[in-house]
Amino acid sequence: MLSLTKKPTLKTISRISGLAVPTVSRALNDAPDIGAETKRLIRKIAAEIGYVPNRAGVRLRTGRTNVISLVMSTEHDMMNHTARLIASVAGGLRNTPYHLIVTPYFPDQDPMVPVRYIVETGSADAIIMNQIEPQDPRVAYLMERGFPFATHGRTDWADQHPYFDFDNHAFGSIAAKRLTGRGRGNIYVVAPPQTQAYARHLVAGVREAAKTSGAQVVIAEGVTSDSPSRDVVDHVIARLQADPSIDAILTASTSSAMAAVAAIEARGRTVGDTIDVFSKEAVPFLRLFRKDILTVSEEVGTAGAFLAKAAMQAIRQPDAPPLQGLEVPSDEAS
Repeated sequence: MLSLTKKPTLKTISRISGLAVPTVSRALNDAPDIGAETKRLIRKIAAEIGYVPNRAGVRLRTGRTNVISLVMSTEHDMMNHTARLIASVAGGLRNTPYHLIVTPYFPDQDPMVPVRYIVETGSADAIIMNQIEPQDPRVAYLMERGFPFATHGRTDWADQHPYFDFDNHAFGSIAAKRLTGRGRGNIYVVAPPQTQAYARHLVAGVREAAKTSGAQVVIAEGVTSDSPSRDVVDHVIARLQADPSIDAILTASTSSAMAAVAAIEARGRTVGDTIDVFSKEAVPFLRLFRKDILTVSEEVGTAGAFLAKAAMQAIRQPDAPPLQGLEVPSDEAS
C-alpha cells in the first residue's frame, strides 16, 4: 500500500504508472480505445492510493455526473426481486466510472416526480426504471427529452428504447400447459397490477394456452400479486369458499404464492393434492416452503447487469441501436 500525505490526483496516478494524465483519465472513464490491461493497472493504482474523482470537477469538464439512478417504488416486497435487482445493477456498474443511486418514490406519489427531478436537475446521467406501463408516461417523457434510460419491462414503444424483460407471455403459457397437463381445469390467476405491461403479457399467455385444453381462467379482481399478503390470503379464502371447483392458483410473486398456500390450507385443502399453486420466483425459496409448489425461475441478476450495460451505452452512444434483452423461461418447471 502506498502512503500519501496529500489527496491523490490524476497526476499522482500518472507519476506512479508512467502514463500521461489524459491516458489515466480515459482509463478511469473506461474509454474504449484504452486496453484492458492498462485499465486494470490504473484502477489498481487508484484503489491502492485511495484516489476518488472530484465529482464537481468531472461535471465541469464533461457535463456528466457519472451517476445512474435506479428509480423504484417503496411498496415493493423485498422477498420479491427488488433487492436482487439493486444488487445486480450495482454489480453491472462495478469497475466502471459510474455509481448507482436508488431514487425511491412513494405509493401516493406521482411516479413522474422523481424522473422529472433527475432530468431537470441533471443529478444523474441515466435512469433505470421498472413497473413499466404499456404507454408509460415516464418513457414518453424521457424519449422526448432525449435523456438516457433503460427499462425493466417493455412498453408499446419497446422497439425504440433499451430494455430487459422476462417473457411473461411464455411464463403464463408454461403455467397453463403444466397445470392442465396435471388435470387442472379451473385456474385462478392472482396477476400483477393490470396497469403494468407484464400483467397483460402474463394474462394473454395463460388464456391462449388454456383455451386449447378448454380450461377456465379467471383473473382475480380486488387484489394483485403486489397486494399485501394478508389481503391476498383473505381474498383467496373467500374465492375458494365461493367456488370450491378452483383447482389451480397462478401467481406472479413469491409473497402472493405463499399467501395463496396459506389460504388453501385455511380452507382445509392441500397443495399438490386437489389444488396446485404455480408461481415465478427470483430466489429458489418456494419449494423449501412447500415442496409441491410449481415454480419457474426468473434470473433477476442477469436483468440488472444487462440494464446497467444498456444504460451506459445509452449515455455513451445515444445514436447506436438500443440494447434489448428478453429472458425466456424454461418450460421445464420445477
